[in-house]
Amino acid sequence: MCANTLEDLFEDGLKHMYYTEQQLVDALDELESQSSEEEIMDAFSEHRSETQDHVQRLEGAFEAIDETPEAKTDSAVEGLIEDHEAFVEQDPDQNVLNRYNIAAGQKSEHYEIAAYGNLIPIADQLGMDEVADTLERSLREEQDALDELSTLGEEFDYGQISSD
Repeated sequence: MCANTLEDLFEDGLKHMYYTEQQLVDALDELESQSSEEEIMDAFSEHRSETQDHVQRLEGAFEAIDETPEAKTDSAVEGLIEDHEAFVEQDPDQNVLNRYNIAAGQKSEHYEIAAYGNLIPIADQLGMDEVADTLERSLREEQDALDELSTLGEEFDYGQISSD
């Protein structure tokens, strides 16, 4: 589909985010199961639950614009997942994997923040105030998740979190 209108661009962005959030539900489950530190596991578990809410919010956004929810493959997300899988296949030390998982989570949060940050003003410009508010809620949760992961990364780097 070629985006010839702002509406087309918005719909295309929603499709990419729908794909992204669906993929990240599974990825967060994997990150949680691969981590050995309870704080890290809890952060991924909590955000997985929020991500499921994001999927539902996106479904509501599609409904609000009278479109059927549809996912569109996002190569950036595919790349993040492939990079993670390749790293795990190297069988790294658990402590290194814990730190890598934090970084992987941070990368995906940055991506989602940028994507939502681009969709919200388009929704506003199109007069979709309720949709913009819904997307803004997900954006705030992504920012909170990034803050939590950043704190865990800083604590990890300074040895406040240690692997058994």
